Amino acid sequence: MSQTPGVCGGDACMRNTRIPVWVLESFRRLGMNESRLLNNYPTLIATDLANAWAYAAAFPEEIEIAIRENDED
Repeated sequence: MSQTPGVCGGDACMRNTRIPVWVLESFRRLGMNESRLLNNYPTLIATDLANAWAYAAAFPEEIEIAIRENDED
């Protein structure tokens, strides 16, 4: 994961991408399985998703806030 001010609003993103962890977690909550996520995001690998789930579990408040703020947009 990386967090860079000014990139994706400073949200935690997957390695070498601009794919925020909260986006992946949001899709997972909507029922999208890992196979479909990997198909939709071909730059990611299974390990990336495992890391995303671990990050989301470690920082649940951060993820909840990001999902809520982006649902309002």
